[in-house]
Amino acid sequence: MCILYTCNYTSSVSYAENLCCSYPCQNGGVCLTKGFNDYECDCTSTDFYGRYCEVPTFTKRIKLWLKPSPSTLHNLLIGNKWFWDIVNSIPFIRKFIMKRVYTIRSDIIDSPPTYDNEHSYITVDANYNLSFFTRTLPPVPIECPTPMGVAGQTKLPDIDELVQKLFVREKFKPEPRGTSALFSFYAQHFTHQFFKTDIKRGPQYQWGGHGVDMTHVYGKDKHDEHLLRSHTDGKLKFQTINDEDWPPFNKDVGVEMKYILPVQKDNDFALGHSFFGNLPGLFMYATIWMREHNRVCDVMRKAHPDWDDERLFQTGKLILLGSTIRITVEEYIQQLSNYNFKLLFDPTLLFGEPFQYQNRVALEFNHLYHWHPLMPDDFNIGGTNYTIKDFLVNPKLVIKHGMANFVDSLSKQNAGSITVKNHGKYTLAVVKELMKHGRTLRLQSFNNYRKRFNLPAHKSFQELTGNKKLAKVLENFYGDIDAVEFYVGLITEKRRPKAVFGETIVEMGAPYSVKGIMANPICSPKYWKPSTFGGDVGWEIVNTATLKKLFCQNLKENCPEVSFKVPNFVEEQDKPLDYCDGDCQQHGGEL
Repeated sequence: MCILYTCNYTSSVSYAENLCCSYPCQNGGVCLTKGFNDYECDCTSTDFYGRYCEVPTFTKRIKLWLKPSPSTLHNLLIGNKWFWDIVNSIPFIRKFIMKRVYTIRSDIIDSPPTYDNEHSYITVDANYNLSFFTRTLPPVPIECPTPMGVAGQTKLPDIDELVQKLFVREKFKPEPRGTSALFSFYAQHFTHQFFKTDIKRGPQYQWGGHGVDMTHVYGKDKHDEHLLRSHTDGKLKFQTINDEDWPPFNKDVGVEMKYILPVQKDNDFALGHSFFGNLPGLFMYATIWMREHNRVCDVMRKAHPDWDDERLFQTGKLILLGSTIRITVEEYIQQLSNYNFKLLFDPTLLFGEPFQYQNRVALEFNHLYHWHPLMPDDFNIGGTNYTIKDFLVNPKLVIKHGMANFVDSLSKQNAGSITVKNHGKYTLAVVKELMKHGRTLRLQSFNNYRKRFNLPAHKSFQELTGNKKLAKVLENFYGDIDAVEFYVGLITEKRRPKAVFGETIVEMGAPYSVKGIMANPICSPKYWKPSTFGGDVGWEIVNTATLKKLFCQNLKENCPEVSFKVPNFVEEQDKPLDYCDGDCQQHGGEL
């Protein structure tokens, strides 16, 4: 590891030209070069001072002393179930804790945004150019001697070798907490409304809004929305097959759909997002939200017979937005956290707080959320086994088996574990592209992101992975723990106790999620009131929304199993990170 002035690198630009390449400033301090031979750390608003912003103020020292570590908080939240049962049963205590979750998590995210993908310093465009993803940390300056600043080698490892050693699935690893396949498709369906990379322009660009805007249901723009609407009673277009309502065939609508394989016309449906026809699980969610919108419009038309099509449609859209956020916080994020504390969606907890109702989606959040290991190699739907190849570009499988049977089957099937060596065959091209994008955009090192989110930097590869063999593989690739790339670090990090992920995904993902959700306009005082949702009837729908109601209120038959966790799943004791490289005789790898 190189410290400040002690490194001697060979590069096209002398290291002396940018001493900030070593990232000497700590605790959020900003490094500013002063000519070619000096720099200073701007410690403003960090509560630290000193040459490197390394000395806490007296008040900050007290706060740090009193503040429990992320690991301590995690262990508290996953244990002591009897205590959390009491807390969850007392509304004012539960609300007090949830308010702290909202404020502490969201305060970690810079608002307004500070960096873009073209500059390693603050610019006006970082705030006003909405065509960019924002950046939590600026790009590594291009004149630095190594891709990570000064740490590691002058050239990053070959991506094909990295993928083969770290990502290729040799044996499916199920998620050890019992997360279901229904969850994995929800994750993909939900996040596609705000991760909108415009690949044609470049990986730093995005093509739509920066939040939970329901474009994955209603279309990418007003043109597509107009095509998807029936323009009668506020409803979306649909067709009836086998006595169930489904999205219309696209030949009758004409929205842009994008497929990874050739598609037959009777498998080409008009959906809110162009990608959702590629997997039956995404088609399932597109269908159920379409049904819910039309059901809500029927309810609102009875409550407001004087309303026209436009008013019914717009109010239905608002109700679905509120329902989506409630389900996401109280069920989806609850499953992700595995906490015994029961999460609560209540925007009023932030009323009167210094909270900014604006959000920009960060490039790092987009990269972090590449959870392709969740996808199994095959699916058992109603007793019939389908490979992932059978699933691709085959949405009619949902129609064949029926919505109830399909959702029941996904609820009872284990998703994959987000860990090393667990990317399926059809996702490897995606992870290769992701790695290329991270390099093109000069993402800082994994350890730098840990420090940005108030986590200590890992000191060794063994500490990162908890697995001797994997640690050695990483050391051979990178040579220096401070040179490990962002996504590689996320996937190879050892799992937290009783958790779905490693520590960094949680401690980074939670602030992005809380800020993105609670900054939504409907969470603001001007929006969050019954009249926004059409009065008490719509208000009740939003405030009582659950995943089970979403499906079961839109099915004619008996309610199936609807769960983000496989029913009756028995969690095993936590095991060390599992790493095999084609030469381990037993599942479990070498430690």
